[in-house]
Amino acid sequence: MRLRSSRQPDETPDDKPGRLCYAPPSPQLDPWCSGPTCQPVTLEIAGSNPVGSAILRIPLRPVRPPGRGVPLSIGLAATAHPRHLCQTPAVNRRPLLVLLGLLAVATALPVTGGLMGSSKTATASQVPATTTPAATTPVVTIPATQRPTASVDPATAPPPSATTPQPGLADVAIVPVTNFRASATATTGKELQAILAGTSTRYTALELIAGEADAILGALGTKRPADPSRLILADDEADLAADLTRNGKRLAFLRADAVGPEVRSLAWDDKTLFGVDRVKDLAAWPLTARLPAPAAADAYAPSTTWTLFAGGDIMLDRGVYETLAVKRKGADFPFDGGTAEITSRVCCSPFGWRVPRTRRTGNAGAFRALIKGADIALANFENPAPNNPKWHTKGTVFSADPKFIDGLAGAGIDYVSLANNHIRDAGGAGLLQTITNIQKRGIAYSGAGRNLAAARTPAVFDMAGTKVAILGYDAIAGSYHATASKIGSAPLSARNVKEDVAAARKAGADLVIVYPHWGTEYDPTPFANQKALARMIIDNGADMVIGNHAHWAAAMEVYNGKPIWYALGNFVFDQTWSEPTMEGITLELTFRGTRLVQVHIRPHIILDKAQPNFLDPAGDGRVVMGQVFTASKGLWPW
Repeated sequence: MRLRSSRQPDETPDDKPGRLCYAPPSPQLDPWCSGPTCQPVTLEIAGSNPVGSAILRIPLRPVRPPGRGVPLSIGLAATAHPRHLCQTPAVNRRPLLVLLGLLAVATALPVTGGLMGSSKTATASQVPATTTPAATTPVVTIPATQRPTASVDPATAPPPSATTPQPGLADVAIVPVTNFRASATATTGKELQAILAGTSTRYTALELIAGEADAILGALGTKRPADPSRLILADDEADLAADLTRNGKRLAFLRADAVGPEVRSLAWDDKTLFGVDRVKDLAAWPLTARLPAPAAADAYAPSTTWTLFAGGDIMLDRGVYETLAVKRKGADFPFDGGTAEITSRVCCSPFGWRVPRTRRTGNAGAFRALIKGADIALANFENPAPNNPKWHTKGTVFSADPKFIDGLAGAGIDYVSLANNHIRDAGGAGLLQTITNIQKRGIAYSGAGRNLAAARTPAVFDMAGTKVAILGYDAIAGSYHATASKIGSAPLSARNVKEDVAAARKAGADLVIVYPHWGTEYDPTPFANQKALARMIIDNGADMVIGNHAHWAAAMEVYNGKPIWYALGNFVFDQTWSEPTMEGITLELTFRGTRLVQVHIRPHIILDKAQPNFLDPAGDGRVVMGQVFTASKGLWPW
């Protein structure tokens, strides 16, 4: 059951994507401008927008570069680093003197009544398959151009000494994982066998942690491959994750309690252990191995995890209103999307962009299922919804019909940020009516209010015992910012963030998420001072940043171990004049308490000016994902 905020309402045919057919208009005629004064987009950046400014004086940014990059195959990774391989030496014939000594010991046993050796050594059933070789095992250094392929066969390794304590073993859930950027979502036992046989078209090798390899192979009903190059052994979980980052064509298995966001977990057949569709009971998960038991606090239980869905910009006026009201598609239409594909790209839109032609490929309702399945779902509400809205057929002043908020509530949206450069497009009274209309439908909000204190008040949720606070801030429209006596949005500043995060912590928040509205429109790459703003938010105590405003899916960053998404792009929006504005991404995050353990990013394309539909990340979705990863170069380590 989703727990909502207890906050009270304020009172009162060319397939080259992204190429310009001709140069965009001059800044004075720039069709991309937005905001209450429709300033040129090259000026509308955090800290330099003439409509308002954030905490820093930021120099103007050059005009957005045209086009977007699709990265090379992740299989073309850097050469792996050198590794050590332990090998057990061949067994030498024992000297005759040693044999005679052993015979003497054997003769003495009946005399002593068996007291010699009375401490039991492990029986065959007690000896782990991954017994550690003796200390005299030589270490062979492998040159940088080679990669160790397998450890010593445990059958040739000596048993542990009788005095070596063996860890307690338990049936521990194991999970298939791969490179974070991989497009794969699942794997099977058949694919595993193909990897080990060298016939897989997706993976070149299996990677396991050396000390767990044989136990996991046994649990998977297989054994070490005849070709040792098909099995790579890592020292530990961190080593394995780093290897997967460098090598996109490897499948690995990790203990569930060791899985982190730096790898991508996969479903096994039709079951998954992370995300919205995860099994709720560990007994339903088919993969376990006899491994050292985790500490009770570390043991993985899917029933104690929670999930978060995040989408980008939602705007219900202009072309979206035309689809929902004039064409009578209705309030639920935006969230009924399934999957789609791009059939071609043609030139050109009125603004000079190639645009995709698309078709639906089925799975209607998949978007709704993902949103509803999440424990908490977030988005940016990019317009007011006053009691007496006006339909705008063009321009960049928006207002939404409140009845269309029913679509958000019905789809399972739990929270919207109101901190953006359009929230006062219907005036202060319209903003307060928007808050009332949102709350009537059970949706929480933050980022705007009757005054500055209200605008800076977080929305708070209880997620499986974890208290989550969400703060919204705007860095674009300074004229819309709240003051002690003015209705408006929360301005983004270091002081506000520091004080508000501290107040949220004092009130019991375990996890603090900041939703800023910032940056440059139609550019996926954050500029220097925008990155400074992001890092300031983390330095002042936030755990995660999910930004918007660019109308393009933008870069990701990991700073001091905390994730930053600069923009998710359009979610429900009518900007069908270019492929980048028609596409976006959504986040599906899995948490264990306050710890983020999995990140799944899904690309989508907006059809009928209003409805996002998922794209195949291995197919047409590669364009928008390539845009995100290219913009994230040097910022996102996985």
